[in-house]
Amino acid sequence: MRRPLPSAARCSSGRHNQVRSGRRAGRLALLLTPSLLLTLFATMPASAARIRDVARFQGMRDNQLVGYGLVVGLDGTGDKKSTGFTMRSMSNLLESVGLTIRPEEMAVKNVAAVMVTATLPPYARPGSKLDVNIASIGDATSLRGGVLIQTSLEAADGRVYAVAQGPIAVGGYSADSPGGTRVSQNQVTVGRISGGAIIEREVPRVETESRSVDLILERPDFTTASRVVLAVNQVVGGGAFALDPGTIRIPVADTTITAMIDLMARVGEVEVDPGSPSRVVINERTGTVVAGGSVRVHPVAISHGNLSIRIQNQTDVVAAPPFSPPGTQSTTVQNSDIRISDSGGAFITLPGTSTIEQLAAALNALGVSPRDVIAIFQALDEAGALDADLVVI
Repeated sequence: MRRPLPSAARCSSGRHNQVRSGRRAGRLALLLTPSLLLTLFATMPASAARIRDVARFQGMRDNQLVGYGLVVGLDGTGDKKSTGFTMRSMSNLLESVGLTIRPEEMAVKNVAAVMVTATLPPYARPGSKLDVNIASIGDATSLRGGVLIQTSLEAADGRVYAVAQGPIAVGGYSADSPGGTRVSQNQVTVGRISGGAIIEREVPRVETESRSVDLILERPDFTTASRVVLAVNQVVGGGAFALDPGTIRIPVADTTITAMIDLMARVGEVEVDPGSPSRVVINERTGTVVAGGSVRVHPVAISHGNLSIRIQNQTDVVAAPPFSPPGTQSTTVQNSDIRISDSGGAFITLPGTSTIEQLAAALNALGVSPRDVIAIFQALDEAGALDADLVVI
């Protein structure tokens, strides 16, 4: 199905929301200093989104494909001889072209066993091309410069839907020196072939005479479902209703293909303001904090200090004193230098129903680091002062 061109028209309320969002975003940019590294993307009101971006029609889904293959042409960076499945796969490949060699007779370093994955989009036709991802499953050190041998890609039903082959593009490099020094950038055991798979079979379509179509929300939500129903009814003239927080049923008067495509195109371009949950997401590995704009804080006082302890051990040599008896030797003494630094922080009070912007201003005033921000959010949640779900990833 051809994707309809996006409409350039926007309602006056949408423009008003965009202007208001820009002003609030500008104020927040002044509050957040680069040293804080606190990412608060959603402090502005949620802007309108097209239905096609937050939902999909029933039956319009992707299908995952997977296959096992071999990559050849590597510069000595392939699987070792001890990787038995690679040698057996290479033996079977050579046997298919009329050359019989037992796996134990092979000692090649330019072959690697890989898994090939791809995503088959809806309504894809035979002859179209797909991008494929290739990942090593043996002990190969790099796939750079390799070529994937023809690999069948199967779906969950066990049927072959595409065939992949071609040179692999690896977004990185790795170099070793005889002395053991190694320099690498990005992952060199994972590659990609753009348009490397050809679709051989299309996904069977289920024909139906139903007088309705179901719209599936990507993120089920009561508020979003209610707003989608109101927006869709303005387009189709009424009759749409929500089956549950994630499914909206739309009546269809004309079930011909042309009419259905026109209906889906018009519904997909309708703009709604999706509801967003109150959530704070923390990534402790990277020190990233993302808070939604609907997050609220109850009346609370925040104080955060930094306590650092530094212990430095040093070995000192004590020489023998002058005129010591013969045989007196120098001795060693272990000295420890312990330094404790405690930088206290002032109390910052926040009024009730504080917005995330006010909280950002308070954290900036405290001068805390990203790791401290994580601790503060966890403490707010434990104190019951944070009206949001705290998610740690």
